[in-house]
Amino acid sequence: MLDRVRKVLIANRGEIAVRVARTCRVMGIATAAVYSEADAGALHTRVADEAVPIGPAEAARSYLSIDAILAAARRTGADAIHPGYGFLSQSGDFADAVARAGLTFIGPPGDVHRTMGDKKGARRLMAAAGVPVVPGYDGDDQSDAALAQEAARIGWPVMIKPSRGGGGKGMRVVRGDKDFLSALAGSRREARAAFGDDVVVLERFVERPRHLEVQVLADQAGHVIHLLERECS
Repeated sequence: MLDRVRKVLIANRGEIAVRVARTCRVMGIATAAVYSEADAGALHTRVADEAVPIGPAEAARSYLSIDAILAAARRTGADAIHPGYGFLSQSGDFADAVARAGLTFIGPPGDVHRTMGDKKGARRLMAAAGVPVVPGYDGDDQSDAALAQEAARIGWPVMIKPSRGGGGKGMRVVRGDKDFLSALAGSRREARAAFGDDVVVLERFVERPRHLEVQVLADQAGHVIHLLERECS
């Protein structure tokens, strides 16, 4: 796939956009950055080969706008889009829109995002496959009352997690019922701003956990590799 890519539009900002731009430079691939009004002149716009504005500071009208990102790709002549992390990086609709536009999406296809990029759906899929999951709640009833009831059932402390996105954004540890509703409101507010979605899941908070990963990479030609296990604690 990458041997056909000549220019990558980086649909993100900050540290991850800088890392992608620098890696592309090493690989001999041109880059285009995007920026909101709040990020004009930011480091990622200077590291990329070119940078174009995509809208106001509000993420919903810039970094979360599929139309704005695709327009920037057309304007810069990019033939691939790297989503970075956060924002639209786990949006199946975005991945599909990029493909429909005739561009290469550097990441999983839309159906994979819809299955695994949503913690609610991923928990259900793993449980159905017999994979142990942390006790929690991934139901459709997102009312304050239902979530508070489920938190009490799970047992304190609980972790509130936005169902979409990653990077720890919107996550809250709650150690008792008196703090739950305020933490829930804060989690939803942050998730809505970062991911455009405020659906949450609840999980029993694991004290002093170990975080182990196995990273798997695959391409459209059927090549699959793994990078062994990774200690991320």
